[in-house]
Amino acid sequence: MILFLERFCKVVEAVAGLLLLACTILIVASAPGRYLFTWPIPDAFDISRLLIGACIMWGFASVGYRGGHIKVDLFAELMSPRVRRIVDVFAWAMLLFFVTLLTWKMFERVESAMRSNEATFDLRISVWPLMALIWAGTAVTIITVLVRLYLVATGRGELEHSESSEFGDEPNGDR
Repeated sequence: MILFLERFCKVVEAVAGLLLLACTILIVASAPGRYLFTWPIPDAFDISRLLIGACIMWGFASVGYRGGHIKVDLFAELMSPRVRRIVDVFAWAMLLFFVTLLTWKMFERVESAMRSNEATFDLRISVWPLMALIWAGTAVTIITVLVRLYLVATGRGELEHSESSEFGDEPNGDR
């Protein structure tokens, strides 16, 4: 199961990376066009802001499984490893709740853009497909956070290296 999850995360990371590449190329190409040649790429601003949103949400999906987000260990260091695990389960559950709400609201936004035929300013390109890409990132985040919550709750999720040694859970080779 862990091997499948690792492969799934690699695909999610590849999608996030490709979106970031597309966004970077668009922004880098648009800047000289705008400032050197006074001919900007049409809709570069609208498309790049939507691509940045997709990059963030697909990257968030990867973080949802890997758990590589920023943590403040101010109180966690004072807790026993067992209590820390309970706090981790609570934190992951709260993240799952937040991401579920975000996914729901993003889906409503995609529906609204589709119904109103919302389009970019210059070329009148429909924006709902790019918004749907952002929504897909949040939907995948639900899956990755849910899996991570399950792994942490059942004691199969890896903790930080310092926490693993306290539990006696040395990382195994099935990563």
